[in-house]
Amino acid sequence: MKAYTVAFAGNPNTGKSTLFNLLTGMRQHTGNWAGKTVITAEGTFTHNGREYRAVDLPGTYSLYSNSADEEAARDYIIFEKPDVTLVVLDATSLERNLNLALQVLEITGRAVICINLIDEARRLGIDINLKAISERLGVPVIAISARNRTGIKELLDQVERVADGTFAVEPLRIQYSEEIERGIAELLPLVEQAVGGDYPARWIALRLLDGDESLLASLRKASLGIRVSFPKEVSGHGATACH
Repeated sequence: MKAYTVAFAGNPNTGKSTLFNLLTGMRQHTGNWAGKTVITAEGTFTHNGREYRAVDLPGTYSLYSNSADEEAARDYIIFEKPDVTLVVLDATSLERNLNLALQVLEITGRAVICINLIDEARRLGIDINLKAISERLGVPVIAISARNRTGIKELLDQVERVADGTFAVEPLRIQYSEEIERGIAELLPLVEQAVGGDYPARWIALRLLDGDESLLASLRKASLGIRVSFPKEVSGHGATACH
C-alpha cells in the first residue's frame, strides 16, 4: 500500500514542528534541502493502518522568493506534489496566518487547514467558526491543540480524506484586479503549453507577472524552461512567455 506524503507548512511559531514531532516521534531524520543550507526534517506516522511520510517544510510567512526558506517550501509543494499539504495556523493570529494558507491553495487544492493553539484562543475568548472557514476555503479546516494532544484524530481523519480523494476539494480561487487578471489571461496559455497540466499554471503566471526570477530558475532546473520578458509595469500588454 502506497504511503501518502504530507507536507507540513506554516508560519514560524504556529506549533507546526510540535505537531510534526508529536506524530513522528523518533521516526524522523534531518538533512538539508538540495543545494541549500535550509534544514529539512522527514519522518513517518501511521493512521488507520496506513503509513504516511511527513515532511516538515521551513517555517515561512509566504511562498514568494524572499528567502531560501520560502523558496524551499514553495519548490517542494510545486515539484514534489505532496498528497496533502497540511497548513498549520495559529488560532490567536488567524488573519496574519491565513495569508500563507491562501498562497498554498493557489498552488494546490490538496490541502488541510489545521488551526493550532485552539486552547489558547478559547482562553482569550476568541471564537472561530470552523465550518464557515472550511466552506469559504473549500478544504477541510480542523482545530487542534498539539500541546494538549486534542483534535489530532479528527485532523488525521481529514488528512486521510483529502489524500484518498474522499473529500472533494474546491479551493478558493482568488480574483485579482482587472489589470492583473488580464495579464494572467495573456500568460496562462503560454505557461500551460510550457509546463503542462501537472503544475499550477495560473499561480506560475501570477508570479511571472511579478517578475519572480527565483521561480523561473526553479522551473528551468526542473527542465520546464520558460523564457519571459517582463514589462516595466504589470499590465495586460507586453508580458510574454514562450517555451
